[in-house]
Amino acid sequence: MAIEQPKEPLEVIFTCSGQAVGKMRNDLDVRMTQPMEERFELATDEGPFHGGDASAPPPLALFVGGLTGCIMTQLRAFARRMDVQIDDLSVDTKVVWQWTPKGRIYETAPKGFEIDVMLASPNPLEEQLALIAVAKKGCFIEQTLGQSNTIRHRLKTPEGFISAD
Repeated sequence: MAIEQPKEPLEVIFTCSGQAVGKMRNDLDVRMTQPMEERFELATDEGPFHGGDASAPPPLALFVGGLTGCIMTQLRAFARRMDVQIDDLSVDTKVVWQWTPKGRIYETAPKGFEIDVMLASPNPLEEQLALIAVAKKGCFIEQTLGQSNTIRHRLKTPEGFISAD
């Protein structure tokens, strides 16, 4: 059953509650709370480098998978709305980070994101490029990565939450 597209802007809100279990495993309860309710149970783990058991994908795998899945979803969703026929679709995503050791810890920084779209379509090239352009704008993850963001961290204390930034 298709849901009608809203006519006015609205907020899309996801929350995630994580619980540390095992050596490095995290069980995650991910919820969409607006504009509709959905719930997903996911897990992450690390391999031996971080002392984990590799019982679930590491967080970076979910991140890259989420980015790839997001653009693929938007391409297919918007293709229907733009009358662009997709006979076959595949996407290869490459994300590169700089990993710099700092004594016993390390720091990271993003270096680049590459998304290669293999789109089999009888539509003219201009229509295929227009589809990619709107899909990029509709991909929540890609739009988040394309701008500067403020991320707050707070630590819960007996007196309440305090800023960890």
